[in-house]
Amino acid sequence: MKKTVYLFFIGMISSFVLSGQGRNAPVDYVDPFIGTSNYGATFPGAVVPWGMASVVPFNVTPAKGNDYSNTNGWCSNPYVNNNKVMSGFSHVNLSGVGCPDLGSIILMPTTGKLEVDFEKYGSAYSDEEATPGYYSMKIDKYGIKAEMSATKRSGISRYTFPEGESHILVNIGLGLTNESGGEIKMVSDTELEGFKLLGTFCYNPQAVFPVFYVVRFSKPAINKGYWKFHDKLPGARDKFSSTSGKYKIYTRYEKEMAGDKIGAFYSFNTKEGEVIEVRVGISYVSIENARLNLEEEQTGKTFEDIVADAHKAWNTELSKIEVEGGTRDDKVMFYTALYHVLFHPNILQDVNGMYPAMESPDILKTESNRYTVFSLWDTYRTIHPFLTLVYPDRQIDMVKSMIEMYNESGWLPKWELYSRETHVMEGDPSLIVLADTYLRGLKDFDVDLAYEAMKKNADTPGEENFIRPDNDFFMEHHYVPFTKKYDNSVSQALEYYMAEYSLAMLAKALGHEEDYKIHYQRALGYKIYFDKSYDLLRPVLPDGKFMEGFDPVQGMNFEPVHGFHEGNSWQYSFAVPFDIKGLVKLMGGCKRFVSMLNKCFNDSLFDMSNEPDMGYPYFFNYCKGDEWQTQRQVNDCIRRYYNTSPAGLPGNDDTGTLSAWLLYSMMGFYPVCPASRDYALTSPVFDKVIIHLDKRYYDHNTIVIEANHDSPKDIYIQGIELGGKKLKSYFISQEQLTSGQKLSFDLTDEPDK
Repeated sequence: MKKTVYLFFIGMISSFVLSGQGRNAPVDYVDPFIGTSNYGATFPGAVVPWGMASVVPFNVTPAKGNDYSNTNGWCSNPYVNNNKVMSGFSHVNLSGVGCPDLGSIILMPTTGKLEVDFEKYGSAYSDEEATPGYYSMKIDKYGIKAEMSATKRSGISRYTFPEGESHILVNIGLGLTNESGGEIKMVSDTELEGFKLLGTFCYNPQAVFPVFYVVRFSKPAINKGYWKFHDKLPGARDKFSSTSGKYKIYTRYEKEMAGDKIGAFYSFNTKEGEVIEVRVGISYVSIENARLNLEEEQTGKTFEDIVADAHKAWNTELSKIEVEGGTRDDKVMFYTALYHVLFHPNILQDVNGMYPAMESPDILKTESNRYTVFSLWDTYRTIHPFLTLVYPDRQIDMVKSMIEMYNESGWLPKWELYSRETHVMEGDPSLIVLADTYLRGLKDFDVDLAYEAMKKNADTPGEENFIRPDNDFFMEHHYVPFTKKYDNSVSQALEYYMAEYSLAMLAKALGHEEDYKIHYQRALGYKIYFDKSYDLLRPVLPDGKFMEGFDPVQGMNFEPVHGFHEGNSWQYSFAVPFDIKGLVKLMGGCKRFVSMLNKCFNDSLFDMSNEPDMGYPYFFNYCKGDEWQTQRQVNDCIRRYYNTSPAGLPGNDDTGTLSAWLLYSMMGFYPVCPASRDYALTSPVFDKVIIHLDKRYYDHNTIVIEANHDSPKDIYIQGIELGGKKLKSYFISQEQLTSGQKLSFDLTDEPDK
């Protein structure tokens, strides 16, 4: 199967639209197929930065040739590179998530006799091509070339048909979501509209929401109709129904159609090479807004115009960082990671500013950007610090969105999806993002209201606490006790500690000294879990005693484990980035700490795809004389877990979190502890990195990082200078990094032991 990123006419767009940047523009290094295998859960379809709509090949239905499906196994993404059979193109999608949802409003072009059963009309495909804002394939069964692009709130598809009877199917029943039900209405021979229920993300039965859509065809249909799958009728009724247990096609009914497995077909007589375009507008507010979004964003624009606009939008955002040196593969890895970081959180408001309120039936209006898809347990570690530095205007709008959610629902979000709280993963991550954003210097939001919301999350008793149901015991004893088999008590507590530390640091910055003492003391509760006999964290009972039968490696390969979520004690025991020096002391000093860290890496106890582990390679920087081991381990992680193949991510990208780790690590610095303002340093991959800063938020135009690489083996730091003056530490503050002074690394192939 051919998979190439570089298209002739896209290259022409790069040359003529991108103001002379030509084929070496950052956008030309993006390979959208990276991460589409190995459970990376990314997709190669068309989308614009932070866009609400995306047009993505849907190839995860059960079929011969599909290794993964949305019914026979765990599949949280609409496209898997290993699969060979597709059944349409979905228009609302999530990238890099661990649970299935969205993947809906699916269009499928076919030819010949009408077939509406997706298990029968699916097709093998070939000649895949993708670049930011554009995707195409050949649908082998029907000899159709399919191309697609997107705007912020709409998608466009272009199908080139052979001669004969042709159809475009709009399948509302098919998708990734665990929710069911929808409606479709044929408005005319060229338009239909409706809604689809989505949600139940990670199996929260109440996190449900509708998406509304309008579909327009460039040519009137000669025939059209609906279909619906009818369950088998009971008893004798089955014998008298010709459609019992089958798909029923409606050709004489043209009012609304509602149900679970429903859809509509528009049929045409096409000439050889005839092109039919389909434009789809979406909204999470109403059908009227979906139509408005479509008209405002696509009226007067050709398919080529929309592709060019998307391509240019991507290059503008990707150009915020320039890199020199390294190999071509290094640049492909870097810019594809940057591309994936800019998918989520994505906008929610329509062109008129309307959006659905958090946990409410109300429809509100905003004058700025309202964001959604806040996978905060993941993104607080890398995505939000990165946006704060490189895209501060977006980060400010995201912070304001989180505060608006508090105004609307009474609580800050935990894992928000299209204005519904899914309660996925542990802890209280909003506190971390809000504090970190403010402490890194972005203060253009209502910090007093944010602080009020943070305190409410942290101090409300468990029975009344929407985010922390176990808060009573935690507030009194400063830990979450082990109370039942296979609970996540230690994981939960570790996330609370990070939140409490962040709140403490913000309280201190705002002059709330007593609050600072209270929350900082709570953060140090992690020491309760430290078992000196293992030098690891161990579940603790309500009476303060350690849980019996502790096995430090229990939990590998997703097996059930006491006290930890999706991992074992080794994968959580260093996850206290706010007090690594305290952890070193608990272990008896740096010699033991470094030995334990090395055991984690050497004995395959480190998990690059598990967020609590992401800082581990950088923790050697806390022990003088062992900083070279950070340089070695970070380089090893880059080369071991990331590459330019479809399996080029170490696992689920978690809405860009793993990609952001790669960006930081290839540039040579990492936000090892949120709310601390410090970055740990390592050896850059590139000879030169230029980050263009937003002058509205920073005093200087750029961050310039340089490193001398005489050979690929030069991964060890001999010296670091900032503005020509030697740095005495392997850490750098936010203020130093953005000071306008050049950060220079002197590299060699021998470690500085």
